[in-house]
Amino acid sequence: MSIDDLLRECVERGGSDLHLTVGLPPTIRLNGQLTPLPYQPLTEHDTRRLVYEALNDTQLEQFERHHDIDFAYSVKDVARFRFNVYMQKGAVAAAMRVIPSKIPSIESLRLPSVIYEVVKKHSGLVLVTGPTGSGKSTSLACMIDLINQSRPCHIITIEDPIEYVHTHKRAMVNQREVHADTESFHNALRAVLREDPDVILIGEMRDLETIQAALTLAETGHLVFATLHTRNAPQTIDRIIDVFPPHQQEQIRVLLANTIEAVFAQQLIPMIGGGRIAAIEVMLANAAIRNLIREGKTHQIYSIMETNAGQGMITMDRVLADLHRNGYISFEEAVNRAMDKENFMQLLKNAA
Repeated sequence: MSIDDLLRECVERGGSDLHLTVGLPPTIRLNGQLTPLPYQPLTEHDTRRLVYEALNDTQLEQFERHHDIDFAYSVKDVARFRFNVYMQKGAVAAAMRVIPSKIPSIESLRLPSVIYEVVKKHSGLVLVTGPTGSGKSTSLACMIDLINQSRPCHIITIEDPIEYVHTHKRAMVNQREVHADTESFHNALRAVLREDPDVILIGEMRDLETIQAALTLAETGHLVFATLHTRNAPQTIDRIIDVFPPHQQEQIRVLLANTIEAVFAQQLIPMIGGGRIAAIEVMLANAAIRNLIREGKTHQIYSIMETNAGQGMITMDRVLADLHRNGYISFEEAVNRAMDKENFMQLLKNAA
Protein backbone atom coordinates (compact mmCIF):
# COMPACT_ATOMS: atom_id res chain seq x y z
CA MET A 1 0.00 0.00 0.00
CA SER A 2 1.53 3.31 -1.14
CA ILE A 3 0.43 6.89 -0.54
CA ASP A 4 -0.63 7.10 -4.21
CA ASP A 5 -2.79 3.97 -3.79
CA LEU A 6 -4.57 5.50 -0.78
CA LEU A 7 -5.10 8.83 -2.52
CA ARG A 8 -6.49 7.04 -5.58
CA GLU A 9 -8.88 5.03 -3.38
CA CYS A 10 -10.02 8.20 -1.60
CA VAL A 11 -10.97 9.76 -4.96
CA GLU A 12 -12.61 6.57 -6.29
CA ARG A 13 -14.81 6.35 -3.18
CA GLY A 14 -15.82 10.02 -3.52
CA GLY A 15 -13.92 11.24 -0.45
CA SER A 16 -13.00 14.89 0.03
CA ASP A 17 -10.11 14.27 2.45
CA LEU A 18 -7.76 11.49 3.55
CA HIS A 19 -6.38 11.32 7.11
CA LEU A 20 -3.40 9.30 8.32
CA THR A 21 -2.73 8.96 12.05
CA VAL A 22 -1.29 6.29 14.34
CA GLY A 23 -3.79 3.81 15.84
CA LEU A 24 -6.49 4.13 13.17
CA PRO A 25 -6.84 2.79 9.61
CA PRO A 26 -6.47 5.35 6.79
CA THR A 27 -9.68 7.39 7.05
CA ILE A 28 -11.55 9.43 4.43
CA ARG A 29 -14.15 12.16 4.81
CA LEU A 30 -17.22 11.09 2.83
CA ASN A 31 -20.16 13.52 2.59
CA GLY A 32 -18.77 15.34 5.60
CA GLN A 33 -18.43 12.21 7.78
CA LEU A 34 -15.17 10.45 8.72
CA THR A 35 -15.15 6.89 7.33
CA PRO A 36 -12.32 4.37 7.97
CA LEU A 37 -10.99 2.41 4.98
CA PRO A 38 -10.83 -1.42 5.29
CA TYR A 39 -7.20 -1.64 6.43
CA GLN A 40 -5.31 -2.39 9.65
CA PRO A 41 -4.66 0.50 12.07
CA LEU A 42 -1.50 2.41 11.14
CA THR A 43 1.72 2.23 13.16
CA GLU A 44 4.25 5.05 13.62
CA HIS A 45 6.37 3.39 10.95
CA ASP A 46 3.39 3.26 8.54
CA THR A 47 2.46 6.94 8.80
CA ARG A 48 6.08 8.08 8.45
CA ARG A 49 6.69 5.81 5.44
CA LEU A 50 3.48 6.83 3.65
CA VAL A 51 3.91 10.56 4.21
CA TYR A 52 7.62 10.58 3.36
CA GLU A 53 6.78 9.04 -0.05
CA ALA A 54 5.14 12.37 -0.96
CA LEU A 55 7.89 14.70 0.32
CA ASN A 56 10.78 15.96 -1.79
CA ASP A 57 14.16 16.68 -0.15
CA THR A 58 13.41 20.37 0.48
CA GLN A 59 10.00 19.61 1.99
CA LEU A 60 11.47 16.84 4.15
CA GLU A 61 14.10 19.21 5.52
CA GLN A 62 11.45 21.87 6.22
CA PHE A 63 9.14 19.35 7.93
CA GLU A 64 11.88 17.94 10.14
CA ARG A 65 12.84 21.47 11.18
CA HIS A 66 9.34 22.93 11.79
CA HIS A 67 7.26 19.74 12.41
CA ASP A 68 4.48 20.84 10.05
CA ILE A 69 4.26 21.69 6.36
CA ASP A 70 1.66 22.48 3.66
CA PHE A 71 2.26 21.52 0.04
CA ALA A 72 0.46 20.36 -3.10
CA TYR A 73 0.94 16.88 -4.53
CA SER A 74 -0.27 15.25 -7.77
CA VAL A 75 -1.16 11.68 -8.64
CA LYS A 76 -1.11 11.23 -12.42
CA ASP A 77 -4.56 10.78 -13.98
CA VAL A 78 -6.21 11.02 -10.54
CA ALA A 79 -6.14 14.51 -8.96
CA ARG A 80 -4.07 17.08 -7.11
CA PHE A 81 -4.05 17.09 -3.31
CA ARG A 82 -3.34 19.71 -0.66
CA PHE A 83 -1.25 18.07 2.07
CA ASN A 84 -0.89 19.25 5.65
CA VAL A 85 1.69 17.10 7.42
CA TYR A 86 2.16 17.52 11.17
CA MET A 87 3.41 15.80 14.33
CA GLN A 88 1.12 14.51 17.08
CA LYS A 89 2.34 12.70 20.21
CA GLY A 90 5.74 12.34 18.56
CA ALA A 91 4.40 10.61 15.43
CA VAL A 92 3.81 11.79 11.87
CA ALA A 93 0.19 12.52 10.86
CA ALA A 94 -1.33 14.05 7.74
CA ALA A 95 -4.54 15.51 6.31
CA MET A 96 -4.91 15.53 2.52
CA ARG A 97 -7.62 17.48 0.68
CA VAL A 98 -8.68 16.38 -2.82
CA ILE A 99 -8.39 19.15 -5.42
CA PRO A 100 -10.30 18.12 -8.59
CA SER A 101 -8.15 18.47 -11.71
CA LYS A 102 -10.97 20.27 -13.55
CA ILE A 103 -12.26 23.59 -12.24
CA PRO A 104 -16.01 23.12 -11.68
CA SER A 105 -18.52 25.49 -13.29
CA ILE A 106 -20.65 28.01 -11.39
CA GLU A 107 -23.74 26.01 -12.38
CA SER A 108 -22.41 22.62 -11.23
CA LEU A 109 -21.69 24.07 -7.77
CA ARG A 110 -25.03 25.97 -7.65
CA LEU A 111 -23.16 29.20 -6.89
CA PRO A 112 -25.13 32.49 -6.95
CA SER A 113 -25.53 33.87 -10.48
CA VAL A 114 -24.58 37.36 -9.22
CA ILE A 115 -20.96 36.10 -9.38
CA TYR A 116 -21.11 36.72 -13.15
CA GLU A 117 -21.58 40.45 -12.47
CA VAL A 118 -19.02 40.64 -9.65
CA VAL A 119 -16.18 39.23 -11.79
CA LYS A 120 -16.79 41.92 -14.44
CA LYS A 121 -15.51 44.58 -12.03
CA HIS A 122 -12.04 45.98 -12.68
CA SER A 123 -11.16 47.06 -9.15
CA GLY A 124 -12.17 46.48 -5.54
CA LEU A 125 -12.07 43.72 -2.93
CA VAL A 126 -14.07 40.48 -3.21
CA LEU A 127 -13.99 38.18 -0.18
CA VAL A 128 -14.96 34.51 0.04
CA THR A 129 -15.30 33.46 3.67
CA GLY A 130 -16.24 30.44 5.76
CA PRO A 131 -14.79 27.71 7.96
CA THR A 132 -12.07 25.31 6.82
CA GLY A 133 -13.44 22.83 4.30
CA SER A 134 -16.36 25.02 3.21
CA GLY A 135 -15.27 25.19 -0.45
CA LYS A 136 -13.69 28.66 -0.47
CA SER A 137 -10.79 27.63 -2.74
CA THR A 138 -13.18 26.03 -5.22
CA SER A 139 -15.46 29.10 -5.37
CA LEU A 140 -12.43 31.36 -5.90
CA ALA A 141 -11.09 29.08 -8.63
CA CYS A 142 -14.47 29.36 -10.42
CA MET A 143 -14.32 33.17 -10.25
CA ILE A 144 -10.73 33.34 -11.50
CA ASP A 145 -11.60 30.91 -14.31
CA LEU A 146 -14.55 33.11 -15.38
CA ILE A 147 -12.22 36.11 -15.68
CA ASN A 148 -9.64 33.96 -17.46
CA GLN A 149 -12.27 32.96 -20.04
CA SER A 150 -13.72 36.42 -20.54
CA ARG A 151 -11.04 39.13 -20.77
CA PRO A 152 -7.40 39.71 -21.72
CA CYS A 153 -5.79 40.70 -18.42
CA HIS A 154 -2.95 39.65 -16.11
CA ILE A 155 -4.02 37.50 -13.15
CA ILE A 156 -1.55 36.75 -10.35
CA THR A 157 -2.40 34.28 -7.59
CA ILE A 158 -0.44 33.97 -4.34
CA GLU A 159 -1.26 30.66 -2.66
CA ASP A 160 0.00 28.33 0.07
CA PRO A 161 -0.02 25.89 -1.64
CA ILE A 162 -1.32 26.26 -5.23
CA GLU A 163 -4.51 24.23 -5.38
CA TYR A 164 -6.32 24.57 -8.72
CA VAL A 165 -3.97 24.98 -11.69
CA HIS A 166 -5.10 27.61 -14.22
CA THR A 167 -3.98 27.54 -17.86
CA HIS A 168 -3.73 30.74 -19.95
CA LYS A 169 -7.05 31.30 -21.77
CA ARG A 170 -7.96 34.90 -22.66
CA ALA A 171 -5.96 36.06 -19.64
CA MET A 172 -2.36 35.50 -18.63
CA VAL A 173 -2.37 33.61 -15.31
CA ASN A 174 0.75 33.42 -13.14
CA GLN A 175 0.49 31.39 -9.94
CA ARG A 176 3.01 31.86 -7.12
CA GLU A 177 3.32 29.30 -4.35
CA VAL A 178 4.62 30.38 -0.94
CA HIS A 179 7.95 28.63 -0.16
CA ALA A 180 8.33 27.38 -3.76
CA ASP A 181 8.06 30.64 -5.77
CA THR A 182 8.23 33.26 -3.03
CA GLU A 183 9.39 33.29 0.58
CA SER A 184 6.10 34.52 2.07
CA PHE A 185 2.77 36.21 1.35
CA HIS A 186 4.37 39.48 2.48
CA ASN A 187 7.26 39.19 0.01
CA ALA A 188 4.93 38.31 -2.86
CA LEU A 189 2.59 41.21 -2.06
CA ARG A 190 5.48 43.67 -1.83
CA ALA A 191 6.61 42.60 -5.32
CA VAL A 192 3.22 42.23 -6.99
CA LEU A 193 2.80 45.83 -8.21
CA ARG A 194 6.04 45.51 -10.20
CA GLU A 195 4.50 42.51 -12.01
CA ASP A 196 1.80 44.63 -13.73
CA PRO A 197 -1.27 42.70 -12.48
CA ASP A 198 -4.92 43.48 -13.16
CA VAL A 199 -6.39 40.79 -10.90
CA ILE A 200 -4.76 39.44 -7.72
CA LEU A 201 -5.82 36.43 -5.68
CA ILE A 202 -4.48 36.25 -2.12
CA GLY A 203 -4.94 32.70 -0.81
CA GLU A 204 -5.57 33.83 2.75
CA MET A 205 -5.56 37.18 4.57
CA ARG A 206 -3.76 35.93 7.67
CA ASP A 207 -2.57 39.10 9.40
CA LEU A 208 -2.56 42.90 9.47
CA GLU A 209 0.16 43.23 6.81
CA THR A 210 -1.68 41.01 4.32
CA ILE A 211 -5.02 42.75 4.94
CA GLN A 212 -3.39 46.18 4.58
CA ALA A 213 -1.79 45.09 1.29
CA ALA A 214 -5.11 43.74 -0.05
CA LEU A 215 -6.91 47.02 0.76
CA THR A 216 -4.14 49.11 -0.80
CA LEU A 217 -4.11 47.00 -3.98
CA ALA A 218 -7.90 47.28 -4.26
CA GLU A 219 -7.70 51.05 -3.70
CA THR A 220 -5.06 51.47 -6.43
CA GLY A 221 -7.29 50.04 -9.17
CA HIS A 222 -6.81 46.27 -8.94
CA LEU A 223 -9.48 43.59 -8.54
CA VAL A 224 -8.44 41.63 -5.44
CA PHE A 225 -9.87 38.28 -4.31
CA ALA A 226 -9.09 36.86 -0.86
CA THR A 227 -10.40 34.54 1.86
CA LEU A 228 -11.09 34.81 5.59
CA HIS A 229 -12.33 32.22 8.10
CA THR A 230 -15.38 34.28 9.11
CA ARG A 231 -18.97 32.96 9.21
CA ASN A 232 -20.95 35.85 7.73
CA ALA A 233 -20.67 39.26 6.06
CA PRO A 234 -20.98 41.55 9.13
CA GLN A 235 -18.43 39.44 11.04
CA THR A 236 -16.08 39.68 8.04
CA ILE A 237 -16.20 43.49 8.05
CA ASP A 238 -15.63 43.57 11.83
CA ARG A 239 -12.73 41.09 11.63
CA ILE A 240 -10.87 43.22 9.08
CA ILE A 241 -11.30 46.42 11.09
CA ASP A 242 -10.50 44.79 14.46
CA VAL A 243 -7.11 43.56 13.19
CA PHE A 244 -5.91 47.18 13.19
CA PRO A 245 -4.98 49.19 16.30
CA PRO A 246 -7.74 51.55 17.54
CA HIS A 247 -6.09 54.73 16.23
CA GLN A 248 -6.17 53.31 12.65
CA GLN A 249 -9.66 51.83 12.66
CA GLU A 250 -11.58 54.87 11.43
CA GLN A 251 -9.21 55.25 8.48
CA ILE A 252 -9.54 51.51 7.68
CA ARG A 253 -13.36 51.75 7.85
CA VAL A 254 -13.27 54.45 5.18
CA LEU A 255 -10.80 52.50 3.04
CA LEU A 256 -12.82 49.27 3.35
CA ALA A 257 -16.10 51.09 2.63
CA ASN A 258 -14.59 52.50 -0.57
CA THR A 259 -13.01 49.26 -1.81
CA ILE A 260 -15.23 46.33 -0.75
CA GLU A 261 -17.36 45.00 -3.62
CA ALA A 262 -18.76 41.71 -2.32
CA VAL A 263 -18.62 39.16 0.48
CA PHE A 264 -19.61 35.55 -0.17
CA ALA A 265 -19.85 33.66 3.15
CA GLN A 266 -20.31 29.94 2.68
CA GLN A 267 -20.90 26.63 4.43
CA LEU A 268 -20.95 23.10 2.97
CA ILE A 269 -23.98 21.23 4.28
CA PRO A 270 -24.85 17.50 4.08
CA MET A 271 -27.88 16.96 1.85
CA ILE A 272 -30.80 14.66 2.47
CA GLY A 273 -29.91 11.49 0.56
CA GLY A 274 -26.16 12.10 0.44
CA GLY A 275 -23.71 14.59 -0.99
CA ARG A 276 -23.19 18.17 0.15
CA ILE A 277 -24.48 21.54 -1.00
CA ALA A 278 -23.02 25.03 -0.60
CA ALA A 279 -25.09 27.55 1.36
CA ILE A 280 -23.80 30.99 0.36
CA GLU A 281 -24.66 34.34 1.91
CA VAL A 282 -24.18 37.27 -0.49
CA MET A 283 -23.42 40.87 0.49
CA LEU A 284 -22.95 43.36 -2.35
CA ALA A 285 -21.58 46.79 -1.52
CA ASN A 286 -24.20 49.38 -2.45
CA ALA A 287 -24.28 52.96 -1.11
CA ALA A 288 -26.20 51.97 2.05
CA ILE A 289 -23.76 49.14 2.93
CA ARG A 290 -20.77 51.43 2.32
CA ASN A 291 -22.26 54.05 4.66
CA LEU A 292 -22.83 51.48 7.42
CA ILE A 293 -19.20 50.29 7.16
CA ARG A 294 -17.95 53.88 7.23
CA GLU A 295 -20.05 54.68 10.31
CA GLY A 296 -19.19 51.46 12.18
CA LYS A 297 -22.80 50.18 12.08
CA THR A 298 -22.08 46.67 10.82
CA HIS A 299 -24.89 45.25 13.00
CA GLN A 300 -27.35 46.91 10.57
CA ILE A 301 -25.90 45.24 7.46
CA TYR A 302 -28.36 42.32 7.59
CA SER A 303 -31.39 44.62 7.44
CA ILE A 304 -29.99 46.28 4.29
CA MET A 305 -29.32 42.85 2.77
CA GLU A 306 -32.91 41.77 3.48
CA THR A 307 -34.39 44.89 1.86
CA ASN A 308 -32.10 44.61 -1.20
CA ALA A 309 -32.75 40.97 -2.11
CA GLY A 310 -33.66 42.14 -5.62
CA GLN A 311 -30.02 43.15 -6.17
CA GLY A 312 -28.87 39.58 -5.47
CA MET A 313 -28.16 39.90 -1.74
CA ILE A 314 -29.24 37.14 0.64
CA THR A 315 -28.54 36.37 4.31
CA MET A 316 -27.33 32.95 5.46
CA ASP A 317 -30.54 32.33 7.43
CA ARG A 318 -32.65 32.94 4.32
CA VAL A 319 -30.39 30.64 2.25
CA LEU A 320 -30.78 27.90 4.87
CA ALA A 321 -34.55 28.37 5.02
CA ASP A 322 -34.76 28.13 1.20
CA LEU A 323 -32.57 24.99 1.08
CA HIS A 324 -34.71 23.30 3.74
CA ARG A 325 -38.00 24.35 2.13
CA ASN A 326 -36.83 22.98 -1.24
CA GLY A 327 -35.94 19.61 0.28
CA TYR A 328 -32.15 19.81 0.02
CA ILE A 329 -31.25 19.83 3.73
CA SER A 330 -32.91 18.65 6.94
CA PHE A 331 -34.48 20.98 9.48
CA GLU A 332 -31.84 19.92 12.04
CA GLU A 333 -28.95 20.83 9.73
CA ALA A 334 -30.55 24.15 8.82
CA VAL A 335 -31.33 25.28 12.37
CA ASN A 336 -27.93 24.17 13.70
CA ARG A 337 -26.16 26.32 11.11
CA ALA A 338 -28.40 29.39 11.36
CA MET A 339 -26.79 32.68 12.41
CA ASP A 340 -29.87 33.72 14.42
CA LYS A 341 -32.13 30.76 15.25
CA GLU A 342 -35.09 32.98 16.16
CA ASN A 343 -34.84 34.85 12.85
CA PHE A 344 -34.46 31.56 10.97
CA MET A 345 -37.66 30.17 12.55
CA GLN A 346 -39.50 33.37 11.64
CA LEU A 347 -38.36 33.07 8.01
CA LEU A 348 -39.67 29.49 7.87
CA LYS A 349 -42.95 30.56 9.45
CA ASN A 350 -43.39 33.47 7.02
CA ALA A 351 -42.72 31.21 4.03
CA ALA A 352 -45.29 28.67 5.26
